[in-house]
Amino acid sequence: AVDIYEKKDKLVVKVAIPGIKPDDLEITIEGEVLNIKGEHKEEEEIKEENYYRREFKSGSFYRRVQLPIEVDSDKAEANYKDGILTLTFPKPQKKKALSIPVSIKK
Repeated sequence: AVDIYEKKDKLVVKVAIPGIKPDDLEITIEGEVLNIKGEHKEEEEIKEENYYRREFKSGSFYRRVQLPIEVDSDKAEANYKDGILTLTFPKPQKKKALSIPVSIKK
C-alpha cells in the first residue's frame, strides 16, 4: 500500500513494507519516478515438515511509483518505523525570473 500527499513545502510518500529491514531496501528516483526494491529474508530455516500452515514467505519486491510533482531528490529523507517507510521530498525552489541585459553591437 502506498499513500502520497503534498504538504506546503514537501511531498510525502508512505509505503507499507512490514517485515523488511531498512538494510534490505534500495530506493532510487529517476526524474519523477520513485523506485523501491526490497527483499524479505527468512530469519531461520526450519527443517521440520510438520507445519499446519505456513504463510510467511521470503522473496523480493519491486514498486515503481509515478510522483505527481517534481521534487528535490538531493534533499530527500527516508524513515522507517513499525513497518512503514516514510519518504519526504522537498519541493524544488521556484526559480526567480532572470533579467538578461541586451547589448547592441556596432
